[in-house]
Amino acid sequence: MGTINVTLRDGTDQSVEAADGSSVMEAIRDAGIDELLALCGGCCSCATCHVHVAGEWFDKLSAMSEDEDDLLESSDHRTLQSRLSCQIAYTDALDGLQLAIAPED
Repeated sequence: MGTINVTLRDGTDQSVEAADGSSVMEAIRDAGIDELLALCGGCCSCATCHVHVAGEWFDKLSAMSEDEDDLLESSDHRTLQSRLSCQIAYTDALDGLQLAIAPED
């Protein structure tokens, strides 16, 4: 188990536990953070789990797929650090990951 540090839309911070092999979206959802909608349940088909990953962590993530990139194109809040949290597999190397939930489109 490790920790993900999540900044909510109101600017408050919350730490959530994450199990190796789960998705970052699952860890956030399972912690009861309901502003991360994750409507598709992690199928990479809706972009409602959009997050902004802190710069120092971004390069530690696996490469973005074409499908993820296409979904993020539809967001008015896409940044260079945008990712879909359902597409980030949590590993022990990401212990302490910092991210913010993107504004809702």
